[in-house]
Order: sequence, then structure tokens, then C-alpha cells
Amino acid sequence: MTQRALDSSGEQTPGTSRPAMIDAGAELDPVHPVDPPPPRRPDGLSTAEVAERVARGEVNDVPVRSSRSVTEIIRANVLTRFNLIIGVLWVIMLFVAPIQDSLFGFVIIANTGIGIIQEWRAKKTLDSLAVIGEAKPTVRRDGAAAEISASEIVLGDLIELGPGDKVVVDGTVAEADSLEIDESLLTGEADPVVKRAGDPVMSGSFVVAGGGAFTATKVGREAYAAQLAEEASRFTLVQSELRSGISTILKYVTWMMVPTAIGLIISQLVVKDNNFKDSVARTVGGIVPMIPEGLVLLTSVAFAIGVVRLGRKQCLVQELPAIEGLARVDVVCLDKTGTLTEGGMDVTEVRPLDGNDEAYVTRVLRAFGSSDPRPNASLQAIIDAYPQGDEPAWTVGDAMPFSSARKYSGAAFEEADGTVSAWLLGAPDVLLAEGDAALTEIEHLNEQGLRVLLLARVRGDELDAPGAAAGAAPTALVVLEQRLRPDAADTLGYFADQNVATKVISGDNAVSVGAVAGKLGLAGAENTLDARRMPTDPDEMATAMEQNAVFGRVTPQQKRDMVAALQSRGHTVAMTGDGVNDVLALKDADIGVSMGSGSEATRAVAQIVLLNNSFATLPSVVAEGRRVIGNITRVATLFLTKTVYSVLLAILVVCTQVEYPFLPRHLTLLSTLTIGVPAFFLALAPNKERAQPHFVRRVMRYAIPSGAIAAAATFATYLVARQHYSGEGALDAETSAATLTLFLVSMWVLAIIARPYTWWRIALVAAMGLGFLIVLVVPWLQEFFALKLVGTTMPWTAVGIAVAAAVLLEFVWRWVGRRFGA
Repeated sequence: MTQRALDSSGEQTPGTSRPAMIDAGAELDPVHPVDPPPPRRPDGLSTAEVAERVARGEVNDVPVRSSRSVTEIIRANVLTRFNLIIGVLWVIMLFVAPIQDSLFGFVIIANTGIGIIQEWRAKKTLDSLAVIGEAKPTVRRDGAAAEISASEIVLGDLIELGPGDKVVVDGTVAEADSLEIDESLLTGEADPVVKRAGDPVMSGSFVVAGGGAFTATKVGREAYAAQLAEEASRFTLVQSELRSGISTILKYVTWMMVPTAIGLIISQLVVKDNNFKDSVARTVGGIVPMIPEGLVLLTSVAFAIGVVRLGRKQCLVQELPAIEGLARVDVVCLDKTGTLTEGGMDVTEVRPLDGNDEAYVTRVLRAFGSSDPRPNASLQAIIDAYPQGDEPAWTVGDAMPFSSARKYSGAAFEEADGTVSAWLLGAPDVLLAEGDAALTEIEHLNEQGLRVLLLARVRGDELDAPGAAAGAAPTALVVLEQRLRPDAADTLGYFADQNVATKVISGDNAVSVGAVAGKLGLAGAENTLDARRMPTDPDEMATAMEQNAVFGRVTPQQKRDMVAALQSRGHTVAMTGDGVNDVLALKDADIGVSMGSGSEATRAVAQIVLLNNSFATLPSVVAEGRRVIGNITRVATLFLTKTVYSVLLAILVVCTQVEYPFLPRHLTLLSTLTIGVPAFFLALAPNKERAQPHFVRRVMRYAIPSGAIAAAATFATYLVARQHYSGEGALDAETSAATLTLFLVSMWVLAIIARPYTWWRIALVAAMGLGFLIVLVVPWLQEFFALKLVGTTMPWTAVGIAVAAAVLLEFVWRWVGRRFGA
């Protein structure tokens, strides 16, 4: 399983759920090895030695969870403070009132069961996808290298490393070939560390250049990263504005509910001299609807269903807030390679410079192909174009793997005639002096969207000699054509339609990247900027980022600074990438998105992994996030309108010293028809509205006036009915009239929230109205719910008051929309 990232201070990276950094003391020192270097075993362990270590339990079997366990899911859904309150009230009602006044308890049981089932389904999806995206380190055993699961590594295993590989257990370097490891996720230091044989490596770091192998010295729970991750869980709603907003609302509701409920209890049980059981029932009927219990459940269900839906599209959501977060994104930073273009490239032309022999250049390129056991996409294209022939192969004397920081690679060869030569292959505008005549030719090629590499000969044979790159003699240009992703244009068009700014950030030449982006229809693709001329001041950098759309020659540290600059202007930034040079920016972005075929390091820090490697999946994630946020905002207004009118009705009852008008059965019926059933359908409906900030403020500015109007209209009907009815059965008649008004006002709130109307939304509202009408006309339902309209004057008065309240609701909602925005 992938390990999430920690920043240099040991605190959680925004949007992640991680334990605090453990002090790197004697046992967890990321710099100094504790154990002596193990003896070198170039062939790795034998099968017998592996079996022996497995028998001793020296296996990397840390059960890093990708989701909550079933027990934790049940506990989280059942053991809530509101379930406790409702449970106590339910038990009381079972003893003092008919079963129909205890329906609210059965509804809560059903809702909790639905929540558990949905989250369990999401867990299964998440776990299965996490297995697909799991790290598969290459381990050398019996002299042969093979990929195995990280959990199968044993103490003493020889694990091979290459660019992009993550160090999965602690160890000591056994072999190093220009090996550079980034430990920034552990130490906060951005500069890669050169590792030599005998140096320690820590789990959680990753390779940025070169290769090698290390011997595992600590596995399982003893490994550094394992101790950080043991209590971590990706299945979390931490750092979710939606969830934290709901928690804030529930906190305020609790504060309002406690004193109101105490006053209601005193009013109904002490001040009023009624039948004891009836008073208890009406008291409970006043307390239960104050609790917006279904809102928490519905939020969890909406997120869980989102995970399942995206899982079907091969999208691994490593942290649930990512669904919500991507819906809030207003800037997407894309890495060109692997995102706009496919991984592969093709050599279209080789142009010798300064009269160099083309046949000799071809032999150099053919030799270059054998210099790196893990070639990047550019070198792989050269290997494909110039495979080894029958002529004697050149011997590789020294090699310098490609680094995104220096923008070139190098190799030294002993040629067939014994001549020793050293070469560099990389970015022309880095290797050539400014103003070189060849740059004009390269610029023309870049404007066509072609990628150009320069082959240059080093004077002498030392690749790492000071000034080797500056003194290299240009020999040939290698022209590469990149393969555009067929779905990239449509995806860029989607973001443009949704007013999401797209920034292409690449290590390649800016003009070339701009040409590729232009072919895909990116707006502003002509506005390119070479990052070497990017201002270092954060404010000036933010201005440059907002004014341009394409950035080239960007270093890994600059990518990180660019993300921070955009965030400083209040932007919510998503970053996509698949290479190790993207890791730091992915970690700092609000939402990090990695391709499934990307390096293990990028998958480790990303919140979203596109296992199908399709950038076109991102609109689905955005749509899912917008569905969740938009719909939960809608239904939250329904739930909190009920809470507001319940609290206000209780306060009015306490202040006027009258019987509480409703029994639990009445409010169970109203809640089911005007909130419970419609909210479930509305929460899962498609919704393409752009996510807006300030969830609590947006919900409460509608819920408070709506609840106040509903409470005032209902209590007015109740007071009028108390004057109209008298004698035996008067209280039941008064309750029925008040229930009619409250139902009609609540239905109007539902009708407003259901807009814009579609056929199924109209059918949903109509079905809820029909359900209430059936209760009013079917005799046994009348008796079951204690609802019977008496006479014609009072029922029509109740309708009239509800109509006046509906008109007032329309006015208030329109005024709030104009005053504060939708």
C-alpha cells in the first residue's frame, strides 16, 4: 500500500490524514545507520534463506490499511451522540406510548443500516483498487530479479532501485550507480542525496536519478515509514469543508437543543397538569425533530457511493476529501508528459551539426541506449529507433542518468577501436550557450510541437568534471515527436467550459509545450514562459502564473513554488503528474492526481490515482464532487429547516405554556415525506453546479428564515385551532390542523429546493404530497397517525395560513439569493 506524505515539520500535509511525525531518535534516525552494514550479497538471498526468515517472522507484513475495518465502520455509524439521545428517547417511548409513536427509532435503525452497507461497499471497492495500485518492488533472489508484493519482503532481501521507485523498507545501499534519493518526504530537504555503498536508506524516500540496490535491514513494524503509517487510514473525511461544516452545525444544534429540551420537559411534565404518558410522548415529540441525524448519514452515504462510482471507472480515491476538493478546484496544473501526451515518443529525424558524420552519430545513439538499464521515454524512443546491430558494441565506461534538475544525461564509452569518448544528451537550451546559431533552428522545430534533444561531446572523458556541460561540443539534434492523448482535447475543453483555468507546467522547452497545448485547443497556449525567467518573488510569480498558460524548463522546486504562489492568491490548485519530478508539487497541491503507470513516489503522495492512466477520468471526479457538495448543500437546508422550526416551536410552547402540538408519530410522518425520502433521491441525483465555499453560511442563510416561517405559521394555526375547538378530542383536532399547515409549508420548502425541475423531481414532490393525502383519507391510517381533520373552517384556515407562508418563503428565498448570491 502507498504511504502518505509528511511535511518537514512532521505535521499532516493539507488534505491528508496522517499521524504526527515520530521523533527520529536512535532507532529512527533517517541519516545515520544504527546497524552495521550487512555483508554484500550480489545474488540476494536463496530460497532456503527466505523460507527460514519467513519462519522466524522476519517479514514485512505491516497491515497498512486502505480503509476502515468493518468493526470500525459499524462503530462509527452506530456509536454517535445523536443515536444515543434518540436511543434513550426510543426506549422511553416503547414503555409509555403506542408503537406508532416509536417509529422514529425504527427509521434510525434502518438509516444506520443503510450507512453501514454503503460504506462497506465503498471499503470493498477501495481495498480492491488499492491492491491494483500497490507497490511491486523488484527483489533479487537466487541471482534472479522478480517483482513481489511489498508484504513478501524479508529481512536481508536485496531490493533493486531505479528512477521513481519508492524505498519500501529501511536498508543499507549495496550497489549504487549515480544513485540519488529524495528524502524530502521524511526530512523536508528538497535536494536529492547522493547515495553510495554502505549508506542508509529510509522507507518513504524515493529515487530521482540513477539506480542500485539495497539490503533490507528493518522490515515490518520496525521500518521507519511503517511506524508513521500504522495508525493511518485513507478512508477519512478529515479536512473536508463539507464534513467540518456539518460538525459545526451539529455543535450549534446541541447548544440550542439542550436548554430548549429542558424547558420543554419542565413545561410539559410540571407546569401542565396532563396525562403523564401523553405529556412524555409530546415532550419526546418536541425533542426528536431537533436532531438532524439523517444529515450525517446522508453525507457519508453520498461520499461512499462516490467512491464506488469512481471505482468502476478505475479511479482510486485514496482520501475521500479529494472527491470534494477537486470539485472546488479553480486551477489545474498539468504535467505535459503522461497527461497531455502518451508515454511513448518516436524519433522523426537526426540532424548532425557542424559537419559531423551521420553514421557515427547513429553509433553514438545506439551506444547511449545501452547506458541506462531504466531508460526514460526519450531514451526509449532512441533505443527503438536504433537497436543494436551486428557491429561490435561499444563498452559503457561511465554513465550519468537523466536528472530533471540538470535536464540531461551522460555516458562515456570505449569505442570499437579503443577510443574513449564521453557524451551528454539533453535539453539544447541548457547545453548550448545563449545566442548559439543552432537555437534558432531548434526554435522552429519547437514551434511545430516537436521535442528536440542535443547530443554533445564532452572534451575529455569525465562526465562530472566541472564545466563539462558548458564545454561540450554540439554534435547532433535528435528530433522526437510526442504522441498526443486522444482524449486530452475533450478534457481540456471540459475544464474551459467549467471556468477552471488550466496551466501546463513542464520540464520541456516552453515553445514546444505551447505548440502541443495549442494542437489540443488549450486557451492561451500562445502565452508561454520559460521558467528560467520566472520571478522568484511569490507575488510576482503568482501574477506570472495568472497571466500565462504554458511554462517550460520548470525545475521540481519551481513546480512546488508555482503551486504555493497560486494558493497565495486564494486559488484551489490541483496538480497532475506521473514522474518523480512532480512529487513535491503533488504533495503541496490541494489535490494531487497521479497516473497509475506513474512512479511509485507520485502514487504515494497523490490523493487520486487514475489507474487507467486516462486524464479523461478527471471530469468524472469533478462531476462526482459537485454532485456530493451541491446535493448535500440542498438537503442540508431541508434537515436544518426542520431543526430550526422544531427548536422555535418548543420555545413558543414553553413561553406560552400550552401543550406541545405534536406526537412523535406526526413528526415521523412529516420528516419521512418532506425530508427523509426526498433527501435520499436528491442527494444522489446528478448535479453540475460549481462548488461554492462557506457551506455553513450558505445553508443557514436559507434554513433559518425557512424554519422561522414554518414555526410561525404552524404555531399560528395551532393557536387559532385552540380557540376554534373545544371539548373532548379538541387537542387531536388542533394537532391535525397544525400538522396540515406544517406539512404544506415544509412541502413548499422541498419544492423550492428541488428546482430546477425535471420530470422525476416533479414526480418526487407529487408522490410525497400524495402520500400525505392518502394518510388523511384512509381511515385506518387516520387512526394510526392520529390525524383527522374536523370540520371545514379550520382545515381551510390551516391551508390559507400555509399559502401565506409559502408566498413569504418565495419572497425571502429570492431576497437572500439577490442579497448574498446563490
